[in-house]
Amino acid sequence: MLSIGTNLGDRLGNLQSVLDTLGPRVISVSPVYSTAPWGGVDQPDFYNATLIADAPGLDEWGWLRLGQDLEARAHRVREVRWGPRTLDVDVITCARDGVQIVSQDPELLLPHPRARERAFVLRPWLDVDRDAVLGGDSVAALLAALPARERDGVAQVAERLAIANV
Repeated sequence: MLSIGTNLGDRLGNLQSVLDTLGPRVISVSPVYSTAPWGGVDQPDFYNATLIADAPGLDEWGWLRLGQDLEARAHRVREVRWGPRTLDVDVITCARDGVQIVSQDPELLLPHPRARERAFVLRPWLDVDRDAVLGGDSVAALLAALPARERDGVAQVAERLAIANV
């Protein structure tokens, strides 16, 4: 499962570029949500979505590299931690043979270590998988356990992006 976000430029276009590039590898995509920035840096609100994708032969490292390539194509600049960006692609979970992969490698921590704290990941995730589980916990329960201000700060702004069938 991938989480995608942007708060610079053509936000819907930036998100759509991910789906256009991934094409038929995208199985499902959530609606787009607007959320306040996370991490205390003064910047515009983000547009976020989640998607489920599959590509035979592409492992968790392949998804990480593909996400980084998509960010580079969108001219992402990493100057400030949690700062503004044209595109952010995070690998939240990855599975092999139906089992979630766990990675403690500092370059690729799986499942994503902060996903359970972020309503902008959990809320759209439920749109693509109502029964989603993160590290053994129900995503719905994790979302319900977040402070109301965190949950209420996630507002749907657009229907699902178009999945490219190229």
